[in-house]
Amino acid sequence: MSEASKTVLDSDSADSSMLLVDKHVEYIQSLDKRQDEIEYWMTEHLRISGIYWGLVALSLMNKQEGLDKEKVIEYVLSCQNSDGGFGGHTNHDSHLLYTMSAVQILVMFDELERVDADKVVGYVLSLQDPVTGEVSGDSWGEKDTRFAFISLAILSFFGSIDKINVDGVVKYVQGSMNYDGGFGSEPGGESHSAQVFTCLAALAIARKLELVDRERLSRWLAERQLKSGGLNGRPQKLEDVCYSWWVLSSLKILDRVHWVDCSRLCEFILSAQDTVGGGIADRPGDMADVYHTCFGIAGLSLAGYKGFPLVHVDPVYCMPVSVVERAGLRGWIDYIPDSWKD
Repeated sequence: MSEASKTVLDSDSADSSMLLVDKHVEYIQSLDKRQDEIEYWMTEHLRISGIYWGLVALSLMNKQEGLDKEKVIEYVLSCQNSDGGFGGHTNHDSHLLYTMSAVQILVMFDELERVDADKVVGYVLSLQDPVTGEVSGDSWGEKDTRFAFISLAILSFFGSIDKINVDGVVKYVQGSMNYDGGFGSEPGGESHSAQVFTCLAALAIARKLELVDRERLSRWLAERQLKSGGLNGRPQKLEDVCYSWWVLSSLKILDRVHWVDCSRLCEFILSAQDTVGGGIADRPGDMADVYHTCFGIAGLSLAGYKGFPLVHVDPVYCMPVSVVERAGLRGWIDYIPDSWKD
């Protein structure tokens, strides 16, 4: 057998029952070097979020040095526009989603002071409807419970939550709660695991978790686990690695992670790893991407994966607990209703 053939066999036989840390680090580092691939340019609008996903994954594996800090910060700053918001890439229109990613990256690198806080805060405040309290994602007016959470999260980083109509944001989130205990993207919207996270996280930051129907929502979330061990986003849908984050983060806030079989969930996440090129896919056999790599590893952290000493992740901010503590934002824990403390 040739040495080349042996190398291929060794790579293919990587143990997918363990987190392939080195391969995932190499995969994340390679993403900026694929400029000859069409996928690189088709995802240009997601570039800043892609960096955030990669940085979170690296940080949770205690490999944050895998990215060039100064190069990343310079790029992030180049994505800020005159309105104070950030686009998904240089010269792209501002949007709350990308502004959130930019701020999170700077916070993780402990370099938030490199942006003009007043401009960022002003951009966020400009997107709230002064009458209804609803928050838009950008100047075009799309409204979604994601933006309710993001507005509060961004402002919390700058100590400026008191500058927004918090009651209006909470009212919009509460109006999106359904009979099953879940939350939709807007009032009347179907319950969805990702929207549940955004609404719970928004209420956590606003210190209003008592508005949640904990028992009903916990049952709905626990029912998202399928025979494979994976979790889905809503009834009658396939399991997907990303819901390892959206569901478990919500259960963590509710202090009900033990309501799902975390061991089986870890096995499902690990089975979706690319044992050759690194990265994690949405489900076994599909192509890996940085989004699912991030939320797969975050899910493993929440699930208490024992095969590698992952850094603990904060279920509200999706960053290492140590980073959130350094920013002085772990106070949401102190406002968990007493009745939730089993």
